[in-house]
Amino acid sequence: MIPCAVVGVGQTHHRSKRRDVSFGGLVREAVFRALDDARMTMADIDAVVLGKAPDLFEGVMKPELYLSDALGAVGKPMFRVHTAGSVGGTTGLVAASHVRAGKHRTVLAVAFEKQSEGNAQFALGSGRGASLGAGGSFAPFVRAYIHRSGAPEHIGWTVAVKDRLNALKNPYAHLKIADISIDKVRDSPMMWDPIRYLESCPSSDGACAVVITDEEGGRAAAADGRPPAWILGMSSRSEAGGFPGRDPVRPQACLQCAQDVYQEAGITNPREQIDTAELYVPFSWHEPLWLEAHHLADEGAGWQLVDKGQTELGGSFPINPSGGVLSTNPIGASGLLRFAEAANQVRGAAGEHQVDGARVALGMAYGAQSQYFSMWIVANNLQPFG
Repeated sequence: MIPCAVVGVGQTHHRSKRRDVSFGGLVREAVFRALDDARMTMADIDAVVLGKAPDLFEGVMKPELYLSDALGAVGKPMFRVHTAGSVGGTTGLVAASHVRAGKHRTVLAVAFEKQSEGNAQFALGSGRGASLGAGGSFAPFVRAYIHRSGAPEHIGWTVAVKDRLNALKNPYAHLKIADISIDKVRDSPMMWDPIRYLESCPSSDGACAVVITDEEGGRAAAADGRPPAWILGMSSRSEAGGFPGRDPVRPQACLQCAQDVYQEAGITNPREQIDTAELYVPFSWHEPLWLEAHHLADEGAGWQLVDKGQTELGGSFPINPSGGVLSTNPIGASGLLRFAEAANQVRGAAGEHQVDGARVALGMAYGAQSQYFSMWIVANNLQPFG
């Protein structure tokens, strides 16, 4: 496989309603920032991969077709990706795989969602009005995790405060709650027991774009003083939503996907060899749950890392220094944002939420009933382990 790297990252300012722009304008805001970051124009892009959540979210069928001109994809190959909530991450993987295979030299990955123009609750119910919503679906998994691990109630509140504080350092983040506190989260309304209102993700309008190029392009960017993020390992796995013996707290697809990327990247001790991770945490309790499912903590001990402050921005293993999905959630783009933020960490381009000394980072997205998973490992060089 041809080595490839992220050389450009762009995202929009995320809001609950971006009525100042159309779909095309929203996408172009992210695309132009990514191209500027890569010091490229659309003429340098060989193909475009676009991802978003179900078309029902905005009620517009196959938006990639009428967005082709806004994306600069006229006359270029364009691919549409959809893997539920993990779609943004999968979009990055599909783009990178085209470069790795030698099909295209430079590919633009872009993902978006404009939830203000649709009805996500209706869409999550597949067109039915009585949907449980994502939180209602995940709450039983969270209760199962708490029962198994013995985690105290305040762990969810702690994650929510941490990610909201991180978001204050991210100029693009949607939710910015300056007076966030444990008491404020604890006293917020119960939504889906045990998930409270301030332990939940927002509904955002936004987009993200990433420029991925081959080894020659990555080395040229480095020589020009623009550190690339080398993609060392990547994987996408899925499983059925229900089958005998299925464990939604530790889905096999997640465990296998993590093992795939670790093996390809040469990681044998993820807790020691990875410096930071952007995990898809739409509800605060997912942080300790995913720490365990990614072998970043022992089974039943993920909540202890949270309780000891180790996942804070200044802790030994920062999780979601950008504020994560808890702070910004344009569903189709949320996964690509995790991948892009991981890339920016190892490029040293994360601004105020930069993790000191970050050399290797994990980006992860998941979707549906904890069924679809996509991940990548990025690093500041092709051989970070020797």
